[in-house]
Amino acid sequence: MAAVLRLYGTLIVLLFSAVSVSDASTRKLSVQLNPGAVAPPTGGDLLHVRAEGHNDTLHFLLCSQGAPTLLLVHTNDSSSSVSVNWPLFLSRNASGSLQVEPASSILSSAALVFSRLLEYNDINNTAEVTSDLFSPYELHNVSWSRMQLSGASARLCGAVAGGSVCVHLSVFESEGRAEMWPRLLHTANSSQIEVWLDSLSPRAARSRFLLELQAVGGAYALNRVEVHRSIDDEFTPSIFKVSQWLSADDDSSHGQGFVLWKPVAYRHLLPALEDATPCRHSDPRPLEGEAVAAVSGLVRAFFTKEEAYGLNVSFGLAGQPFYNSTKFLSWTALVGVGLAPADTFSPLVLTIMAVGLGTPLVILMMGGVYVGTRRRLASLATSYEPIN
Repeated sequence: MAAVLRLYGTLIVLLFSAVSVSDASTRKLSVQLNPGAVAPPTGGDLLHVRAEGHNDTLHFLLCSQGAPTLLLVHTNDSSSSVSVNWPLFLSRNASGSLQVEPASSILSSAALVFSRLLEYNDINNTAEVTSDLFSPYELHNVSWSRMQLSGASARLCGAVAGGSVCVHLSVFESEGRAEMWPRLLHTANSSQIEVWLDSLSPRAARSRFLLELQAVGGAYALNRVEVHRSIDDEFTPSIFKVSQWLSADDDSSHGQGFVLWKPVAYRHLLPALEDATPCRHSDPRPLEGEAVAAVSGLVRAFFTKEEAYGLNVSFGLAGQPFYNSTKFLSWTALVGVGLAPADTFSPLVLTIMAVGLGTPLVILMMGGVYVGTRRRLASLATSYEPIN
Protein backbone atom coordinates (compact mmCIF):
# COMPACT_ATOMS: atom_id res chain seq x y z
CA MET A 1 0.00 0.00 0.00
CA ALA A 2 2.79 2.44 0.90
CA ALA A 3 4.56 1.71 -2.40
CA VAL A 4 1.36 2.36 -4.36
CA LEU A 5 0.84 5.64 -2.49
CA ARG A 6 4.38 6.76 -3.28
CA LEU A 7 3.97 5.88 -6.96
CA TYR A 8 0.65 7.70 -7.14
CA GLY A 9 2.18 10.75 -5.49
CA THR A 10 5.04 10.74 -7.99
CA LEU A 11 2.59 10.66 -10.90
CA ILE A 12 0.68 13.62 -9.46
CA VAL A 13 3.93 15.61 -9.12
CA LEU A 14 4.91 14.76 -12.71
CA LEU A 15 1.47 15.72 -13.97
CA PHE A 16 1.57 19.16 -12.38
CA SER A 17 5.16 19.65 -13.56
CA ALA A 18 4.21 18.78 -17.14
CA VAL A 19 1.29 21.18 -17.08
CA SER A 20 3.04 24.12 -15.43
CA VAL A 21 6.59 24.01 -16.82
CA SER A 22 7.23 25.30 -20.31
CA ASP A 23 10.32 26.33 -22.26
CA ALA A 24 10.73 30.03 -21.74
CA SER A 25 13.47 30.25 -24.38
CA THR A 26 12.39 32.29 -27.39
CA ARG A 27 14.24 33.86 -30.28
CA LYS A 28 13.61 36.74 -32.64
CA LEU A 29 13.77 35.56 -36.24
CA SER A 30 14.76 37.54 -39.32
CA VAL A 31 14.91 36.10 -42.83
CA GLN A 32 17.12 37.09 -45.76
CA LEU A 33 17.32 35.50 -49.18
CA ASN A 34 20.73 35.89 -50.83
CA PRO A 35 21.94 38.46 -48.28
CA GLY A 36 23.94 41.27 -49.86
CA ALA A 37 23.44 40.04 -53.45
CA VAL A 38 22.61 42.69 -56.04
CA ALA A 39 20.65 40.21 -58.21
CA PRO A 40 19.49 36.61 -57.78
CA PRO A 41 22.68 34.53 -58.09
CA THR A 42 23.14 31.90 -60.75
CA GLY A 43 23.41 28.28 -59.67
CA GLY A 44 21.18 28.41 -56.59
CA ASP A 45 19.98 30.46 -53.64
CA LEU A 46 21.32 31.14 -50.16
CA LEU A 47 18.81 31.55 -47.34
CA HIS A 48 19.86 33.11 -44.03
CA VAL A 49 17.58 32.85 -41.00
CA ARG A 50 18.99 34.75 -38.04
CA ALA A 51 17.65 33.60 -34.65
CA GLU A 52 18.58 36.16 -32.00
CA GLY A 53 18.51 35.18 -28.33
CA HIS A 54 19.15 37.15 -25.15
CA ASN A 55 22.91 36.72 -25.29
CA ASP A 56 23.58 34.54 -28.33
CA THR A 57 22.58 34.08 -31.97
CA LEU A 58 21.91 31.08 -34.19
CA HIS A 59 22.55 31.47 -37.92
CA PHE A 60 20.70 28.95 -40.11
CA LEU A 61 21.91 28.97 -43.73
CA LEU A 62 20.31 26.78 -46.41
CA CYS A 63 22.08 26.74 -49.78
CA SER A 64 21.35 25.10 -53.13
CA GLN A 65 24.70 25.91 -54.70
CA GLY A 66 25.63 22.28 -55.34
CA ALA A 67 24.16 19.65 -53.02
CA PRO A 68 21.51 21.11 -50.67
CA THR A 69 23.28 22.06 -47.44
CA LEU A 70 22.09 23.37 -44.09
CA LEU A 71 24.75 25.21 -42.06
CA LEU A 72 24.12 26.10 -38.41
CA VAL A 73 26.48 28.51 -36.67
CA HIS A 74 26.08 29.33 -32.96
CA THR A 75 27.64 32.52 -31.57
CA ASN A 76 27.76 34.05 -28.11
CA ASP A 77 27.03 37.51 -29.52
CA SER A 78 23.43 38.70 -29.96
CA SER A 79 24.61 41.11 -32.68
CA SER A 80 26.70 38.70 -34.79
CA SER A 81 26.08 38.80 -38.54
CA VAL A 82 26.78 37.03 -41.83
CA SER A 83 28.72 38.53 -44.72
CA VAL A 84 29.09 37.06 -48.23
CA ASN A 85 31.68 37.86 -50.87
CA TRP A 86 29.47 36.94 -53.80
CA PRO A 87 32.08 36.80 -56.60
CA LEU A 88 34.19 34.40 -54.55
CA PHE A 89 31.14 32.53 -53.28
CA LEU A 90 29.85 31.86 -56.80
CA SER A 91 33.27 30.77 -58.02
CA ARG A 92 33.10 27.91 -55.49
CA ASN A 93 36.85 27.51 -55.35
CA ALA A 94 37.83 29.52 -52.25
CA SER A 95 37.05 29.17 -48.56
CA GLY A 96 36.21 32.23 -46.50
CA SER A 97 33.77 33.74 -48.96
CA LEU A 98 31.03 33.39 -46.32
CA GLN A 99 31.88 34.59 -42.83
CA VAL A 100 30.10 34.95 -39.51
CA GLU A 101 31.35 38.04 -37.70
CA PRO A 102 32.88 38.53 -35.24
CA ALA A 103 34.69 35.24 -35.81
CA SER A 104 35.74 35.17 -32.13
CA SER A 105 32.08 34.81 -31.11
CA ILE A 106 31.59 31.45 -32.85
CA LEU A 107 30.89 28.66 -30.37
CA SER A 108 30.18 25.89 -32.85
CA SER A 109 29.42 25.28 -36.49
CA ALA A 110 28.09 22.25 -38.31
CA ALA A 111 26.69 21.55 -41.75
CA LEU A 112 24.35 18.81 -42.99
CA VAL A 113 24.75 17.96 -46.68
CA PHE A 114 22.17 15.99 -48.69
CA SER A 115 24.71 14.49 -51.04
CA ARG A 116 23.27 11.52 -52.90
CA LEU A 117 20.13 9.50 -53.46
CA LEU A 118 20.69 5.78 -53.98
CA GLU A 119 18.33 3.17 -55.39
CA TYR A 120 18.52 -0.62 -55.38
CA ASN A 121 16.42 -3.51 -56.61
CA ASP A 122 15.23 -5.51 -53.61
CA ILE A 123 14.64 -8.69 -55.59
CA ASN A 124 14.27 -11.00 -52.58
CA ASN A 125 12.37 -8.47 -50.42
CA THR A 126 15.08 -8.53 -47.74
CA ALA A 127 15.74 -4.76 -47.66
CA GLU A 128 19.48 -5.53 -47.83
CA VAL A 129 21.60 -3.41 -50.15
CA THR A 130 23.38 -5.84 -52.44
CA SER A 131 25.07 -5.69 -55.82
CA ASP A 132 21.73 -4.64 -57.32
CA LEU A 133 22.54 -1.02 -56.45
CA PHE A 134 21.92 1.36 -59.35
CA SER A 135 24.16 4.30 -60.16
CA PRO A 136 23.44 7.04 -57.60
CA TYR A 137 21.71 10.34 -58.21
CA GLU A 138 24.35 12.96 -57.37
CA LEU A 139 22.34 15.80 -55.83
CA HIS A 140 25.04 18.39 -56.51
CA ASN A 141 24.36 17.88 -60.23
CA VAL A 142 20.63 18.64 -59.87
CA SER A 143 19.21 21.98 -61.03
CA TRP A 144 17.39 23.25 -57.96
CA SER A 145 14.42 25.57 -58.10
CA ARG A 146 14.40 29.03 -56.57
CA MET A 147 13.52 28.85 -52.90
CA GLN A 148 9.88 29.34 -52.02
CA LEU A 149 9.66 31.32 -48.79
CA SER A 150 6.86 31.39 -46.22
CA GLY A 151 7.83 33.20 -43.05
CA ALA A 152 10.79 31.39 -41.51
CA SER A 153 10.27 28.38 -43.79
CA ALA A 154 11.68 27.62 -47.21
CA ARG A 155 11.34 24.88 -49.79
CA LEU A 156 13.45 23.98 -52.79
CA CYS A 157 12.91 21.17 -55.28
CA GLY A 158 14.99 19.55 -57.99
CA ALA A 159 14.03 17.33 -60.90
CA VAL A 160 15.26 13.76 -60.40
CA ALA A 161 14.29 10.63 -62.36
CA GLY A 162 11.17 12.17 -63.85
CA GLY A 163 9.96 13.31 -60.42
CA SER A 164 11.25 15.66 -57.77
CA VAL A 165 13.33 15.67 -54.60
CA CYS A 166 12.28 18.48 -52.25
CA VAL A 167 13.90 19.88 -49.12
CA HIS A 168 11.74 21.90 -46.72
CA LEU A 169 13.31 23.89 -43.85
CA SER A 170 11.45 25.40 -40.88
CA VAL A 171 13.05 27.54 -38.15
CA PHE A 172 11.23 28.24 -34.89
CA GLU A 173 10.87 31.09 -32.42
CA SER A 174 10.01 28.88 -29.45
CA GLU A 175 9.22 25.37 -28.32
CA GLY A 176 6.45 23.48 -30.08
CA ARG A 177 5.49 20.41 -32.01
CA ALA A 178 4.70 19.89 -35.67
CA GLU A 179 1.09 19.20 -36.57
CA MET A 180 1.92 16.37 -38.98
CA TRP A 181 3.57 13.06 -38.17
CA PRO A 182 6.16 12.28 -36.94
CA ARG A 183 5.32 15.38 -34.82
CA LEU A 184 8.87 15.98 -33.61
CA LEU A 185 9.29 18.20 -30.57
CA HIS A 186 11.34 21.29 -31.43
CA THR A 187 12.79 24.18 -29.46
CA ALA A 188 14.05 27.66 -30.33
CA ASN A 189 17.50 26.07 -30.67
CA SER A 190 16.53 23.73 -33.48
CA SER A 191 15.17 23.65 -37.01
CA GLN A 192 13.17 21.00 -38.82
CA ILE A 193 14.09 19.72 -42.24
CA GLU A 194 11.95 17.43 -44.38
CA VAL A 195 12.91 15.51 -47.51
CA TRP A 196 10.33 14.36 -50.06
CA LEU A 197 10.82 11.85 -52.87
CA ASP A 198 7.87 12.57 -55.11
CA SER A 199 6.91 10.68 -58.29
CA LEU A 200 10.38 9.38 -59.09
CA SER A 201 10.41 6.74 -61.83
CA PRO A 202 11.82 3.56 -60.25
CA ARG A 203 14.39 1.61 -62.22
CA ALA A 204 13.01 -1.73 -61.02
CA ALA A 205 9.70 -3.24 -59.95
CA ARG A 206 11.00 -3.63 -56.37
CA SER A 207 12.92 -0.42 -55.87
CA ARG A 208 13.94 0.92 -52.48
CA PHE A 209 15.84 4.14 -51.79
CA LEU A 210 18.59 5.39 -49.50
CA LEU A 211 19.48 8.98 -48.71
CA GLU A 212 23.15 9.78 -48.14
CA LEU A 213 23.82 12.46 -45.52
CA GLN A 214 27.15 14.10 -44.75
CA ALA A 215 27.86 16.01 -41.54
CA VAL A 216 30.67 18.56 -41.55
CA GLY A 217 31.99 20.23 -38.42
CA GLY A 218 34.95 21.93 -36.87
CA ALA A 219 36.08 20.93 -33.39
CA TYR A 220 32.97 18.87 -32.62
CA ALA A 221 32.21 16.66 -35.60
CA LEU A 222 29.07 14.50 -35.56
CA ASN A 223 30.61 11.04 -35.54
CA ARG A 224 28.27 8.75 -33.58
CA VAL A 225 24.57 7.86 -33.50
CA GLU A 226 22.70 7.06 -30.31
CA VAL A 227 19.34 5.28 -30.35
CA HIS A 228 17.03 6.02 -27.44
CA ARG A 229 13.91 4.00 -26.59
CA SER A 230 10.60 5.10 -25.12
CA ILE A 231 7.40 3.41 -23.98
CA ASP A 232 5.25 6.32 -25.16
CA ASP A 233 4.24 6.53 -28.85
CA GLU A 234 1.49 9.11 -28.36
CA PHE A 235 2.86 11.58 -30.94
CA THR A 236 4.35 9.07 -33.41
CA PRO A 237 2.16 5.95 -33.24
CA SER A 238 3.96 2.59 -33.35
CA ILE A 239 7.42 4.23 -33.15
CA PHE A 240 9.26 3.78 -29.86
CA LYS A 241 12.76 4.94 -30.82
CA VAL A 242 14.60 8.14 -31.64
CA SER A 243 18.04 8.42 -33.28
CA GLN A 244 20.51 11.21 -32.48
CA TRP A 245 23.63 11.97 -34.53
CA LEU A 246 26.04 13.54 -32.06
CA SER A 247 29.63 14.43 -31.35
CA ALA A 248 31.70 11.89 -29.40
CA ASP A 249 32.68 14.74 -27.06
CA ASP A 250 29.08 15.62 -26.29
CA ASP A 251 29.01 18.56 -23.89
CA SER A 252 26.04 20.87 -24.37
CA SER A 253 27.94 23.71 -22.69
CA HIS A 254 29.88 24.08 -25.93
CA GLY A 255 26.67 24.48 -27.90
CA GLN A 256 27.43 21.48 -30.08
CA GLY A 257 25.10 20.41 -32.83
CA PHE A 258 22.86 17.40 -33.30
CA VAL A 259 20.70 15.77 -35.95
CA LEU A 260 17.66 13.94 -34.55
CA TRP A 261 15.05 11.81 -36.25
CA LYS A 262 12.57 9.04 -35.58
CA PRO A 263 13.14 5.90 -37.67
CA VAL A 264 10.04 6.29 -39.79
CA ALA A 265 9.09 7.65 -43.19
CA TYR A 266 5.65 8.06 -44.77
CA ARG A 267 4.38 6.95 -48.16
CA HIS A 268 1.84 9.76 -48.67
CA LEU A 269 1.98 13.54 -48.47
CA LEU A 270 -0.65 13.52 -45.71
CA PRO A 271 0.77 10.83 -43.40
CA ALA A 272 -1.37 8.23 -41.69
CA LEU A 273 -0.53 5.22 -39.56
CA GLU A 274 -1.02 2.78 -42.43
CA ASP A 275 1.43 4.83 -44.55
CA ALA A 276 4.31 4.57 -42.08
CA THR A 277 7.39 2.66 -43.19
CA PRO A 278 10.37 2.02 -40.90
CA CYS A 279 13.81 3.26 -41.83
CA ARG A 280 17.33 2.39 -40.74
CA HIS A 281 20.67 4.17 -40.64
CA SER A 282 24.20 2.99 -41.23
CA ASP A 283 27.05 3.74 -38.86
CA PRO A 284 28.78 7.10 -39.48
CA ARG A 285 32.00 6.75 -41.47
CA PRO A 286 34.79 9.32 -41.87
CA LEU A 287 34.96 11.18 -45.17
CA GLU A 288 37.51 13.36 -46.89
CA GLY A 289 36.59 16.95 -46.09
CA GLU A 290 37.81 18.10 -49.48
CA ALA A 291 35.48 15.66 -51.23
CA VAL A 292 32.49 17.03 -49.29
CA ALA A 293 33.50 20.63 -50.02
CA ALA A 294 33.64 19.79 -53.71
CA VAL A 295 29.92 18.98 -53.83
CA SER A 296 28.66 21.74 -51.49
CA GLY A 297 29.17 25.41 -52.26
CA LEU A 298 28.29 26.34 -48.67
CA VAL A 299 30.82 23.96 -47.10
CA ARG A 300 33.51 25.29 -49.44
CA ALA A 301 32.63 28.90 -48.66
CA PHE A 302 32.57 28.66 -44.85
CA PHE A 303 34.93 25.97 -43.60
CA THR A 304 38.69 26.30 -43.82
CA LYS A 305 39.43 23.07 -41.98
CA GLU A 306 36.67 20.56 -41.59
CA GLU A 307 36.03 17.04 -40.36
CA ALA A 308 33.31 15.10 -42.15
CA TYR A 309 31.30 11.94 -41.55
CA GLY A 310 28.62 10.30 -43.66
CA LEU A 311 25.80 7.83 -43.21
CA ASN A 312 22.87 6.44 -45.17
CA VAL A 313 19.21 6.43 -44.16
CA SER A 314 17.42 3.55 -45.90
CA PHE A 315 13.65 3.47 -46.29
CA GLY A 316 11.65 0.27 -45.87
CA LEU A 317 12.27 -3.08 -44.20
CA ALA A 318 11.77 -6.64 -45.41
CA GLY A 319 8.10 -7.22 -46.18
CA GLN A 320 7.30 -3.51 -46.40
CA PRO A 321 5.77 -2.03 -49.59
CA PHE A 322 8.23 -0.89 -52.22
CA TYR A 323 8.58 2.69 -53.44
CA ASN A 324 6.51 1.75 -56.50
CA SER A 325 3.40 1.32 -54.33
CA THR A 326 2.83 5.08 -53.90
CA LYS A 327 5.89 6.72 -55.52
CA PHE A 328 6.23 9.01 -52.51
CA LEU A 329 8.37 9.11 -49.37
CA SER A 330 8.80 11.80 -46.72
CA TRP A 331 11.42 11.80 -43.97
CA THR A 332 11.85 14.41 -41.21
CA ALA A 333 14.75 15.40 -38.95
CA LEU A 334 15.70 18.13 -36.48
CA VAL A 335 18.99 20.03 -36.69
CA GLY A 336 20.00 22.13 -33.71
CA VAL A 337 22.49 22.97 -30.96
CA GLY A 338 22.74 22.12 -27.28
CA LEU A 339 20.75 19.26 -25.81
CA ALA A 340 18.44 17.56 -28.27
CA PRO A 341 14.76 17.96 -27.24
CA ALA A 342 13.46 14.81 -25.58
CA ASP A 343 9.86 13.65 -25.36
CA THR A 344 8.42 13.06 -21.89
CA PHE A 345 5.05 11.71 -20.87
CA SER A 346 2.39 14.23 -21.83
CA PRO A 347 -0.26 15.48 -19.36
CA LEU A 348 -2.80 13.24 -21.12
CA VAL A 349 -0.73 10.10 -20.62
CA LEU A 350 0.09 11.04 -17.02
CA THR A 351 -3.59 11.67 -16.31
CA ILE A 352 -4.54 8.26 -17.72
CA MET A 353 -1.82 6.61 -15.62
CA ALA A 354 -2.89 8.53 -12.52
CA VAL A 355 -6.54 7.56 -13.01
CA GLY A 356 -5.57 3.96 -13.79
CA LEU A 357 -3.58 3.63 -10.57
CA GLY A 358 -5.74 5.99 -8.52
CA THR A 359 -9.05 4.19 -9.04
CA PRO A 360 -7.86 0.85 -7.54
CA LEU A 361 -6.19 2.84 -4.76
CA VAL A 362 -9.44 4.63 -3.89
CA ILE A 363 -11.31 1.32 -3.94
CA LEU A 364 -8.71 -0.23 -1.63
CA MET A 365 -8.90 2.73 0.75
CA MET A 366 -12.71 2.70 0.82
CA GLY A 367 -12.66 -1.05 1.38
CA GLY A 368 -10.20 -0.62 4.24
CA VAL A 369 -12.36 2.09 5.83
CA TYR A 370 -15.47 -0.08 5.48
CA VAL A 371 -13.82 -3.16 7.02
CA GLY A 372 -12.32 -1.07 9.81
CA THR A 373 -15.70 0.51 10.59
CA ARG A 374 -17.50 -2.83 10.66
CA ARG A 375 -14.91 -4.27 13.02
CA ARG A 376 -15.19 -1.23 15.28
CA LEU A 377 -18.97 -1.50 15.45
CA ALA A 378 -18.73 -5.21 16.13
CA SER A 379 -16.29 -4.67 19.00
CA LEU A 380 -18.56 -2.01 20.54
CA ALA A 381 -21.59 -4.28 20.29
CA THR A 382 -19.87 -7.12 22.20
CA SER A 383 -18.40 -4.87 24.94
CA TYR A 384 -21.77 -4.57 26.87
CA GLU A 385 -23.09 -7.21 29.31
CA PRO A 386 -26.80 -8.20 29.05
CA ILE A 387 -29.09 -6.83 31.82
CA ASN A 388 -31.15 -9.46 33.71
